[in-house]
Amino acid sequence: MSSVARQASGGWHYREAPLTDVDQGADTWITRGANFVSVVSQASGGTILARSDNSDEYMVVTYKVGATIIAGHETVQVEPESLTIVPPGPSSVTLSGDGLIVRVFPSRAADLAARANNAAEYAEHPADVAPLVPWPDPVGGYRVRTYRLSDHVREGTNMRVFRSTNLMLNVMTPREVPRDTSMLSPHSHDDFEQGSLAIGGAYIHHLRYPWTKNMGEWREDEAIEMESPSTLIIPPRVIHTSRNVGPDAGRLIDIFAPPRIDFSLREGVVANADEYPMPELVQEDA
Repeated sequence: MSSVARQASGGWHYREAPLTDVDQGADTWITRGANFVSVVSQASGGTILARSDNSDEYMVVTYKVGATIIAGHETVQVEPESLTIVPPGPSSVTLSGDGLIVRVFPSRAADLAARANNAAEYAEHPADVAPLVPWPDPVGGYRVRTYRLSDHVREGTNMRVFRSTNLMLNVMTPREVPRDTSMLSPHSHDDFEQGSLAIGGAYIHHLRYPWTKNMGEWREDEAIEMESPSTLIIPPRVIHTSRNVGPDAGRLIDIFAPPRIDFSLREGVVANADEYPMPELVQEDA
C-alpha cells in the first residue's frame, strides 16, 4: 500500500447534469466509494425506482416526501423523515410526492457503481480499504424494516446510526445554525472510507492529508465547499471534519461499509443493534 493517502473525490450534484436513464422519470446522481454507492434522485410523485433483483440489502432515506416500498410479498408505507432497509431480491420505491430521495447500496450493485461520476477511480479495489464482508443475517430473517428518524433522537448527540448486514448510515439531526468552530471533531479512519452526503444546507469539509517522509509528496490542507445535494468520499487516513455554513439548516448523512465496529461496540449508539447481530469474532474480542 502506498504511503501517500488518496485524494478525496465527490459529486457536486446540485451543479452536475443528472442521469435520466437510471430510473424513468427521475433525475439521478451517483457517487461511489470502494464498498458503497450513493444514489440521489429528484423525482415527481408516483415515480417508481425499481430494482429487478438486488443481491443485497440497501437503505432508503426519505426527506420531505414519503414513499411506498414493495419487496417480496410486503408493501410498506414509509413516512417522510425515515430510514428503511430493503431486503435482497426485487423491490421498488414509489415516491408519494415530488421531492428528493436517497438510496445507498453496497458496491455489489455493479450496474449502479459503473454509472458513478467517479467510477474510474475504482477500476480496482483500493488497497487502503478493507474488503466488504457482510455481517450476520438479521434476527428473524430479511424483510422491510423502517424507522422514523424522530423516534431515534438522543440527548447530547446529533447521531442517529443504523446498520444492516453490509452498510451503516448516520443520519444526523439537522444543524439549525452554523456549527461552532470551537467544537469541531477532526479525526481519521485506518481502513475504511466515509461518504458524507449533504441533503440540506451548505458544508465546508476540512481535509488534512498525512505527511510522508518525502516532503515532495505533502499536500496542502483542503477546505471543500459543497451545497446540497452533494457527496464527498473521504479516503482512509485523511484527517477530516465538516461544518455547515450559511442560513439553511445543515443535513448530513455519513455512509460506511461494512458497518463500523467502533460504533457498534458503544452501547446505545446503533439504533437497531438488536435486529442486526455483530460478527461472533467482534463480540468475543469485546
